Amino acid sequence: MMKRKKGLQSVIFLICCAFLIALDQYTKYLASAHLQTGPFVILEGIFEFHYTINRGAAFGIFQNQIVYFLIVTVLLLFLIGYTLWKMPSEKKYRPMRGILIILTAGALGNMIDRLFLGYVIDFLYFKLINFPIFNVADCYVCIAAFLFFFAMMFYYKDGDFAFLIPARRSRKDDCK
Repeated sequence: MMKRKKGLQSVIFLICCAFLIALDQYTKYLASAHLQTGPFVILEGIFEFHYTINRGAAFGIFQNQIVYFLIVTVLLLFLIGYTLWKMPSEKKYRPMRGILIILTAGALGNMIDRLFLGYVIDFLYFKLINFPIFNVADCYVCIAAFLFFFAMMFYYKDGDFAFLIPARRSRKDDCK
């Protein structure tokens, strides 16, 4: 029964990730197809769609470091996979599964761009505050980070994630 529940949770995780990644990739396709000739103003002086490419990370840092980003993303995905594998199937952990879905989709959405294009397509621009241009995958990562912080501060208790740390063996176990 437990394996079946874990299997179903895995399938749901993959379907949700695939949907969010498809949404991200579709918005980037639309930006690439329709915004390269100039910005599309949504609210004058406040918000617009503005096509740009980003060869770095948030705020343009680490320009042209594709290998670094790929390594970090793969490590993050392994950490997420390990967490999901070890996480109990209890209802209590549903919020964390949702957070990990959103984070995974954001990480993979931008990784796909880096692998196939060599850069990330950004197009969401808050002109009012001159905030760096970003994309839907970036939104996923920020939302996941906020929800993770909120969940750890107000929902989960000390010890709820003890399953991630292997149990320490006592010295008596070494002598056997």
